[in-house]
Amino acid sequence: MSSSNAGDKDNRPDADASIASLGEQIRSLRKHLGLTLEELSSRSNVSTGLISLLERGKGNPSFASLIQLAHGLDVPIGRLFHGESPASPVVRAKERRTLEWHGNEKLDGARYQLLTPSLKGALEVVWVETEPGHDTSGTPFRHNGEEFGIVLSGVKDVFLDGVRHRLEAGDSITYSSSIPHWYVAVGDEPSTAIWVITPPTW
Repeated sequence: MSSSNAGDKDNRPDADASIASLGEQIRSLRKHLGLTLEELSSRSNVSTGLISLLERGKGNPSFASLIQLAHGLDVPIGRLFHGESPASPVVRAKERRTLEWHGNEKLDGARYQLLTPSLKGALEVVWVETEPGHDTSGTPFRHNGEEFGIVLSGVKDVFLDGVRHRLEAGDSITYSSSIPHWYVAVGDEPSTAIWVITPPTW
């Protein structure tokens, strides 16, 4: 009996993985419809706080909440748990997903687009466009992992624990994400870069 029970336990779905998958599906469907968190909340009568939690792979939604979300997204409830088809390994330029900045659709002077099909893998690869003067020094980043960045156009200053590293087109940088870091777009032209972070932090 004990061996059977242990086996049943090992075969149970990973609840955290299921919530993460559910959250990513909700976010993907919301983005596809062009809805903000507030708009989906209004359409579904589910609080923005719960939707935000779910999209970040957290929370414990009731079945009633999921039904309401499915109604707000205009899809059958089963669609929240299973996509229409396996994700393609290709991300077309016009189909890139714009990433939210801690719950906000936009960050003044910057745009972040996901270059990988999802955030489920070991890598987060982001296309970053910043306007001249864009500066994140007010909120330095610090988290686990490692980062690599390459500037494609414009000029970007990368600060690692206060030490400035100026990157021009073609220059790249690698560093531990545990070091406090921030960015400043300098010069008169917009900056375009590709940033790789592992593990994903968005």
